[in-house]
Amino acid sequence: MDIAFTVHLPVDTGSVPFIRGLCRQALEHLDVERTVVEEISLALTEACANVVQHAGEHVLYEVAVSIDDRLCRISVVDDGEGFDPAALPEGDERTPLEDGRGLLLMQALVDRLDFRHEPDGRHRVTLEKRLTPRPPLRLVDPA
Repeated sequence: MDIAFTVHLPVDTGSVPFIRGLCRQALEHLDVERTVVEEISLALTEACANVVQHAGEHVLYEVAVSIDDRLCRISVVDDGEGFDPAALPEGDERTPLEDGRGLLLMQALVDRLDFRHEPDGRHRVTLEKRLTPRPPLRLVDPA
């Protein structure tokens, strides 16, 4: 079974728990492993919180969720100013007050994290997480 939906949300703090809960319910409906649901929910929360914190005076942002048997893909799109993730200091070089900790968290939680500046001026963050465990590494006997 596949589930896909797109939601347009107001740029306010109340939208974050709403979309997190909606995505969580879809994943749980598909019997996704609890740990994976938690990781996806936290990464989505970070992505949406970034929009709410940094998008400025824009009225809406968009979250598109697509879940199939093996992958969850989430895109968060806004009309804010955006930023260059490559311009952020490396993890060890950051001070506790610098921005970017949420990006490190998202990177740790998902299998793929992508930032795009769309031709129409919007900014897209895409999160992808495998829903099936990675196959175990097989050691080859050198003999």
